[in-house]
Amino acid sequence: MTPSFLTGLNEHQLEAVTLPHQSALILAGAGSGKTRVLTTRMAWLIQTGQISPMSVLAVTFTNKAAKEMLTRLSAMLPINTRGMWLGTFHGLCNRMLRAHYREAGLPQLFQILDTQDQLALVKRLMKGMNVDEERYPPRQVQWFIAAQKEEGKRADKAEPYDDMSRRMIEIYAEYDRQCQREGVVDFAELLLRSYELLARNDTLRDHYAGRFRHILVDEFQDTNRLQYRWLQLLAGKDNAIFAVGDDDQSIYGWRGATTANMQDLQRDFHIERVIKLEQNYRSHGNILDAANALIGHNRKRLGKNLWTEDAKGEPLRVFEAATDYEESAYIVEEVRNLRATGERLADMAVLYRSNAQSRVIEHALFTAGMPYRVYGGLRFFERQEIKHALAYLRLVANQDDDGALLRVINFPTRGIGARSLEQLQGMAREGGMTLWAAACANTLSGKAAASIAAFVKLIEAMRGATAGLPLPEAIAHVVEHSGLTAHYRNEKEGADRLENLDELVNAAAMFVEERATQIPAEGTPPEEEMDELTAFLTHAALEAGEHQAEAGSDALQLMTVHSAKGLEFHAVFITGLEEGLFPHENSMAEAEGVEEERRLMYVALTRARRRLYLLLAQSRMLHGQTRYNVPSRFFRELPEALLQRVNHTRQASAYARQGSSSYGAPARSLSGQSSAPSLQSRDFPWRIGQAVTHAKFGAGVIVNAEGGGDDARVQVNFRDSGLKWLALAYARLEAV
Repeated sequence: MTPSFLTGLNEHQLEAVTLPHQSALILAGAGSGKTRVLTTRMAWLIQTGQISPMSVLAVTFTNKAAKEMLTRLSAMLPINTRGMWLGTFHGLCNRMLRAHYREAGLPQLFQILDTQDQLALVKRLMKGMNVDEERYPPRQVQWFIAAQKEEGKRADKAEPYDDMSRRMIEIYAEYDRQCQREGVVDFAELLLRSYELLARNDTLRDHYAGRFRHILVDEFQDTNRLQYRWLQLLAGKDNAIFAVGDDDQSIYGWRGATTANMQDLQRDFHIERVIKLEQNYRSHGNILDAANALIGHNRKRLGKNLWTEDAKGEPLRVFEAATDYEESAYIVEEVRNLRATGERLADMAVLYRSNAQSRVIEHALFTAGMPYRVYGGLRFFERQEIKHALAYLRLVANQDDDGALLRVINFPTRGIGARSLEQLQGMAREGGMTLWAAACANTLSGKAAASIAAFVKLIEAMRGATAGLPLPEAIAHVVEHSGLTAHYRNEKEGADRLENLDELVNAAAMFVEERATQIPAEGTPPEEEMDELTAFLTHAALEAGEHQAEAGSDALQLMTVHSAKGLEFHAVFITGLEEGLFPHENSMAEAEGVEEERRLMYVALTRARRRLYLLLAQSRMLHGQTRYNVPSRFFRELPEALLQRVNHTRQASAYARQGSSSYGAPARSLSGQSSAPSLQSRDFPWRIGQAVTHAKFGAGVIVNAEGGGDDARVQVNFRDSGLKWLALAYARLEAV
């Protein structure tokens, strides 16, 4: 009798689920039911008596995915799933090390360091080794250690390539010794220690190979090299790996994931046939046709084509805004229209390539009183770097703000420890004064006293320097001189934080502009009673505190494209489709980078079920300056027949004139109008999209411009050299 849980599977899903004992690669396209296939495969293996629940090893990439799979499995079979080896790589490695702590050389109750604990340990070791933090930023040392571990290398195996790497290897060696002394491990150590345990202990390896005859892996395209090697050890010679993945959705190359593992799996485990799940159960046909056409431009693919039995549906709507503010206003208008037809806000999502883009969108939603939720992240005014900057600004505006002082007195680190803060707070309590007053009266001794005095001097200096400055300039000054810019510049993920700090300056500029034209609300102090900085801080507090919806309530979803992976919505707005933003300028110097950006765009397209919006802005405030944009290359990779221009009638030949160049940007906007700055007609003889040559860099296309006269600069995307900013007074560009 056929188990009921096999009912409803399509031909290829059923083939994958009921494969005999053999390794397999299941190429599962977006919306093709990969989670169902994985869990049904486990249920079938258990139901047919091939394995027991305790003999399954299933690896996922998130705890959420693991819980969902266990829930589905419980619904299919009357079994107890407690104790099953189903979880993330880190979770399963932790479980193995707990069971074999002696063999792994760990204490029974070893502790796991989170990233902040790990960084603190690195700093402590560097201080003891008299290592200069300016020359060797602790976060870079932290990343170096993690990268070596993910390659399976201990300090004695790491190869120095210059004096800096040689010194970091020395710190890595001392870090390992200290972790061993303290009985602690970091996240990368969990996998490396587990791999080493299996590699050197034949008895233990044979035990697990005998137990886990079937190994199932979700999101296989996201595995790194060490994870693949760990799986190889567990699989041994006779076990079967059932790997489900999609090379077209591999978007984590920057953290070590490689689709090469898919090719290696086929070779190492003698997989003769890849099963492709191409029937999509999520999106209308036009959305899938667009996604297929786009991803077809990538060269290194295993190859598949999504299709659906559903209707073709609506065309993809393209909206080209004059500015990012107009882009956001259009989103608000369309969301209102969709809501009026009965759509829930929770079934709509706004996607962006960079976190910094959310600020303008959030402001538009806040102004419209529309509830929203930032998925997988914080609202703009709640982000760490923004709260730090606002705390400095609050202190500049009001030195008696104890909360603001506590947040930043030792951020960035300036040698004021917890003990010194306790003493300062004790002084304030005893004297009945604010922390600022206690800091000014500072009766402490030693280094802490000097550091507190320096902090007081810094705030007073910023207060004096910003007095009388326009609000955006005052904020820019505080962000720079507080040390926040320098601090985040040395962080691995600091680029996003720096973009957000630039956006804070932009937010202030927009606030000043809007405030000048608004009538004060009832109960608001008159203009002369509230200075611009205080008014802006009030605005930030209100916008941060009121309009993100409660969990479970109906709210519009905001998120980066990376965060959207694995999710789906009835309507999706993809914003910022401009060269240099999506694809991101950091990716455009090499083909591999552009291909990963295209995969990211493919993920974005395939999040939509019924309606999809593609948005771009001719000008956008990013990184503290106005950028004049040309449409993303992805537009010319989408079939024109699938697109509906909702606000412009684009000349069909606008892109065609560009031919098949992979480096050039369209010479005209979607409307057929030039996107160049207004000053170009007299002071600026070049235009965005113009083909040029340079004596050193060769052929390229102008994609951005700023300034005028002797200060004019252009950004050129060169065919061989990538993006370069050139001063026109010296560049000697020639028009083609």
